[in-house]
Amino acid sequence: MNQRVALTPFGAAATGSVLVPGSKSHTNRALLCAALAEGTSKLSGVLFADDTEAMLEAVRSLGAEVVEHRSELILQVTGLGGRLRFNGSVINSRSSGTTSRFILPVLAAGRGPATLDGSEQLRSRPFAEQISALRALGCDLRETRAPGELPLDIVADELAGGEIEIAADSGSQFVSGLLLAAPLYSKGLTIHLSGKPVSRPYIEMTVKVMEDFGVNVEQPNESTYVVHSGKYRATDVDIEPDATAASYFFGAAAITHGRVRVEGLHKQSIQGDIQFVDVLQQLGAKVTWGDAFIEVEGDRIRGGSFDLRDFSDTVQTLAAVAAFADSEIEIKGVGFIRAKETDRLAAMTSELAKCGVDITETANGLVIRPDKWLLRGGVIETYDDHRMAMSMSLIGLRVPGIEILNPDCVKKTFPDFFPCLEHLRPRPQQRSKVVAVVAIDGPAGSGKSTVARRLAADLNLPHFDTGAMYRAVGVAALRAGVDVEDADGITKLATEAEIEISDRVFIDGVDVTEEIRTQEANQLVSVVAANAEVRRVLVPRQREWATGLGGGVMEGRDIGTEVFPDALLKVFLTADLSVRAERRFAESSGLTLGHVSEDLKRRDEVDSTREDSPLLVAPGAVIFDTSGLSVDDVVSQIATMFRALVDD
Repeated sequence: MNQRVALTPFGAAATGSVLVPGSKSHTNRALLCAALAEGTSKLSGVLFADDTEAMLEAVRSLGAEVVEHRSELILQVTGLGGRLRFNGSVINSRSSGTTSRFILPVLAAGRGPATLDGSEQLRSRPFAEQISALRALGCDLRETRAPGELPLDIVADELAGGEIEIAADSGSQFVSGLLLAAPLYSKGLTIHLSGKPVSRPYIEMTVKVMEDFGVNVEQPNESTYVVHSGKYRATDVDIEPDATAASYFFGAAAITHGRVRVEGLHKQSIQGDIQFVDVLQQLGAKVTWGDAFIEVEGDRIRGGSFDLRDFSDTVQTLAAVAAFADSEIEIKGVGFIRAKETDRLAAMTSELAKCGVDITETANGLVIRPDKWLLRGGVIETYDDHRMAMSMSLIGLRVPGIEILNPDCVKKTFPDFFPCLEHLRPRPQQRSKVVAVVAIDGPAGSGKSTVARRLAADLNLPHFDTGAMYRAVGVAALRAGVDVEDADGITKLATEAEIEISDRVFIDGVDVTEEIRTQEANQLVSVVAANAEVRRVLVPRQREWATGLGGGVMEGRDIGTEVFPDALLKVFLTADLSVRAERRFAESSGLTLGHVSEDLKRRDEVDSTREDSPLLVAPGAVIFDTSGLSVDDVVSQIATMFRALVDD
């Protein structure tokens, strides 16, 4: 088993078409119905993963015959016709909630002793509501470890069924399990839900699959389900691609400002999690609905409030996407997911906080207040929850240093997740076909100049410090006695001054390399750079420089957003304020650390709030926290990303 996987940021927009595996939810419902039916059913496009393997093993334990064609993703299932006999059968549901909660009411319909068990993780998950419901219907069962938990010993005596009221918020799997077993009960089953059900689309999926196998489910009102005694009939079923699995790839498109297509899904899907695409659209993504595909193209991610009660398996995906949003995102209606494979609200709060995300757990969800400047790498605990591993991997598409512990937990539903994600990595481009610009932005003291110079040397590319241009204009103003607040005067200087930047900086032939780095120049540069007219003069020069040379390493505060928004690789360097202050303090003289820190705060405020070309994280940029890294580490990682994007 792999202990961890280290993710390398894409460095550019995710792109491509993905075939996700079959829906776990659809597979397990269809597999159980086929096992209970009369005749032989053919299931195509099935998922082969830990959760479905658990159901496959369970239906064989019940006595169904299954022929596998794994390479073709096909199962042929000869069912039992509803006749269930047990003689001490032990069914191990592994870590599969659907298997355990679907099989338990089915066991109650048979005759003889049987035991239902699972992994330690599954044993810790709640079964009390379903146990109480079955006991109320007359089932003889006993918890052998702890009340409301597995393992369970059942002495089945062909449960008659009848009428039952259960709490709607006890979980869609509980309700679906009772519905699936209901035709086997001699009196059928009427279920009354008290309150608003959670994940209703999953219940609707159950009803649809039952109808595919010939069992009608009556719904006299939205809180009542009536199933008469009867038999499932064999049929052929095409399993849909998994909409929850698709959410990670749609999320990748949103986060990287890429374009990703998932084949086989469409607007008429029976899976409620398809609604995640609507959320991304509300956040600003462009969505194309095809007859047999869905495509998402990312853009700036807006904020908003979203109730995910009906598609709660996408909560973690949305939380990861929210880390890159421009404003606050609230996720509500999902307090019940604390009882999933892990407490998903607490787990997501803990792991995103490691990555610098301001996240608050509420009674019923999460609130994410994103600040992309603060994002950083971290070692991610997955809590043996496949959705933690897959959702947190999305952070690593733009943030270096993300390591996922126990990545093999994705085998529960998506064994090939990491190769599929890697499939979206941008393909190399010939340098002759693109302006190979590395755009490096970031606040003062983040290491831009040092990293950019070293990176340019490492890649054998030209280096250009755009900030030096604005510093040079500021120094020219000092020399000419022009007030930097005089917008017209500063613009005239920028237009007329001959500024040359290479290893040294010259203004009208005078070397000012050291002068532009003085504290006095530091005070002026933000004011000069905030002058929109000055920027209109200097930005075209910067573009001409890079275009004329065929590329290079450009550093500044708006390279990826304004100067070269189509740069081959965009990087935003950041660091803790205290670290940036220490760096600047080491370079200064006559100032206290406190003065340097306050000056950096002031510059951050001016740079990030100016009306023209404010300092922002460029769309899709790799966000690189340099606080605890050496220059060599940073340069090496950026160089690796750049080389992966070009054909040498």
